Amino acid sequence: MSGYNRIVLVGNLTKDPELSYTASNTAVCKFGIATNRKWRDREGNDREDTCFIDCTLFGRSGETFKQYMSKGRQVLVEGRLQLNQWETPEGEKRSRHQVFVENFTFLGGGGDGRRGGGENRSESPSAAPVGSQTGSYDSPPPPTDENIPF
Repeated sequence: MSGYNRIVLVGNLTKDPELSYTASNTAVCKFGIATNRKWRDREGNDREDTCFIDCTLFGRSGETFKQYMSKGRQVLVEGRLQLNQWETPEGEKRSRHQVFVENFTFLGGGGDGRRGGGENRSESPSAAPVGSQTGSYDSPPPPTDENIPF
């Protein structure tokens, strides 16, 4: 039986994205997001928990992400989760989860009044439209006769 590894997160960037390139000139964009969970405990006290997640995005999508995102901006990411394990020079075992992002959607508006957009895992520059500042999607237009392949 094969497994299914899919994760969807909404959070805010913890710092500006970092863009680098591999030897084969593939863009690698690394960034972190923070997600919050709020609840009320049995004594009625408001509680909050924050989770920090490292994310990596490849290709043209990574370049687009770096161009439009900055610390504090909200984003929805979708991808696969991977556990990285290593041992420190002192012999301590460490581990960290990382998300390899395949799709993302910019949420909220930019500080300059721009609306968010989106990018999918394909290398095309097309963007998934965002219909409002809260990130609801507009439905795509119906196909025209020119778009039908037969």
